[in-house]
Amino acid sequence: MKAGKALTIAGIMSGTSADGIDVALLRIAPLGSGLKLRLLAHRAFPFPKTLRQAILAAMDARSIATAELARLHWRLGIAYAEAVRATVEDTRIRPDLIGCHGQTIYHQGAAVPYAGKRFACTWQLGEPALIAAELGVPVVSGFRPADMAVGGQGAPLVPLLDYMLFAHPTRARVLQNIGGIGNLTVVPAGVARHKLIALDTGPGNMIIDALMQKLFGKAFDRNGKKAAQGKILDPVLRATLKEKFFSQQPPKSAGREQFGASYTERFLASCRRQSRSPEDAIATATALTAESIHQAVNRWVLPLTGPGPVDFIVSGGGARNQTLLAMLRERLRPLGCTVNTSEATIPVEAKEAAAFALLAYQTWNHRPGNIPSATGAARPVILGQISYA
Repeated sequence: MKAGKALTIAGIMSGTSADGIDVALLRIAPLGSGLKLRLLAHRAFPFPKTLRQAILAAMDARSIATAELARLHWRLGIAYAEAVRATVEDTRIRPDLIGCHGQTIYHQGAAVPYAGKRFACTWQLGEPALIAAELGVPVVSGFRPADMAVGGQGAPLVPLLDYMLFAHPTRARVLQNIGGIGNLTVVPAGVARHKLIALDTGPGNMIIDALMQKLFGKAFDRNGKKAAQGKILDPVLRATLKEKFFSQQPPKSAGREQFGASYTERFLASCRRQSRSPEDAIATATALTAESIHQAVNRWVLPLTGPGPVDFIVSGGGARNQTLLAMLRERLRPLGCTVNTSEATIPVEAKEAAAFALLAYQTWNHRPGNIPSATGAARPVILGQISYA
């Protein structure tokens, strides 16, 4: 494979929701001074219950043995290889290259003291050498660290794809992904990609899903039905939005370190002091996602996009939550935003996996994949490492 050659690439994504694996097959080819991207297929694979439990235990990080982490690293490699193999068998499309984000079990985007030094750090599991050996295809993995090594947050990494798929000469666009965490990319009309900003907005589906599991024994709130049956507990919502993360200036990133199990326990306790209705807790968690996005748009997006309409385009699992979308429309319409999903351009569940296919293409061709204005890095860098088959 030569640099600049058209490639078929499998992008693999499993996010902070830890609900499963998305595989996106992209055909990426040079086109003038840019690239042409075509989505060939997308498949989703839920994690087996025992594997998801192991992932969540590793993310919780209060007590887990080193041996368990090592086994999980290799077990995830097996799961990723199986997901790509199943996609290939189903579509009859064999990739030339694989981009695997891995499963983030810890992400600390800002520097803190440890053992006499201050630094940021991140950790993604899923052994890439195993994936490459199983499938006979090179694997690019470990995308975050190179950005963090030059002062970036290592996130978000989707803005390059957002720019290539959605940049418009006359329309401002905001690409909002709602997975476990919510993150957005601002693409002002006609702007060069090095001027993009992106940030994590706060919890996406993470608190909603955790409460659904605890209160109803369900993995998620299908179509937002439980949220629609409850009422928003305004005192809880207002108090929660006063927390430091929501007013923190970008670049910023978040994960289960901020909004994981212990946070959810505190949030539920606050809800129960106001109401014993479990539906009210789900409605309030859903409103927290919507309102944190609304505040981010008002504070940091509109000053960049200027006057005029903004296309607000939602992807990720949260795009299937009709109650959440209704809350977003209610809050964003007065700001001049038209809210739709990414479905007309790319399936909502496929976008992040597609982003890692693109980043793998960049790495393979010795090209930077980060956007420093989005991550806070000092400069563009080539992301990831390559495991050869």
